Amino acid sequence: MSMQFSMADFFPPAHREGRIYVFGGFAVGLVGLFFLGSIIAIFGFGFMIFCLFFFRDPDRYIPTDQNAIVAPGDGRVCSVLAAPWPRELGGDGKEMCTRVSIFLSVLDVHVNRAPCAGRVTRIAYVPGTMVNANLDKASTDNERNLVALERGDGIKIAFVQIAGLIARRIICDVEEGDRLEAGERFGIIRFGSRMDVYLPQDATLKVALGQRTLGGETVIARLGNAVSSDVPEAVKR
Repeated sequence: MSMQFSMADFFPPAHREGRIYVFGGFAVGLVGLFFLGSIIAIFGFGFMIFCLFFFRDPDRYIPTDQNAIVAPGDGRVCSVLAAPWPRELGGDGKEMCTRVSIFLSVLDVHVNRAPCAGRVTRIAYVPGTMVNANLDKASTDNERNLVALERGDGIKIAFVQIAGLIARRIICDVEEGDRLEAGERFGIIRFGSRMDVYLPQDATLKVALGQRTLGGETVIARLGNAVSSDVPEAVKR
């Protein structure tokens, strides 16, 4: 694996969804510095720094192994259990999957990445309540956006953006029919959230409860019947 570092690796740029907050904090800081006093200036520049940190969007080294399912976000594995394919994506309650849930705190990168390559077959947005995203009922109660992905070999994967307890907004930049590459950015959730991934039950899990993940890099599961690949071990994206 070839790793060439740049300034962006150490000081990643902010995701475009966060730039208005960064500029807003900077503007408030300037107004406070020159007109309203040091307290306002400290608040404005402090908010700007927080937003630069929260909305950071670092590149990642994506495994090119087609058997690999990568984490859709940074965070901590908070739940691994059997669950039915989501009804919002056409499930009948009988088709069982393995659901891996990752909790993203306000300190984690909140840019979301595709767990594998495939075509988006269905998207469903569900308004919901505001419970702590660390709780299992957040998967069914909270505001969420569900995406179904079909791989080239016909295997279906679903992943869900789930909003958290505080200020929330889910951004999904893909539409039905779009094709995603493994680890490709597809959206972002603001200020505390959760990502669920629905996998075939015969997938081999590679993570455990409490384990930390890096979006696009950490392999959370492997599929046994995916085709092999002759491309390099990882690609920066």
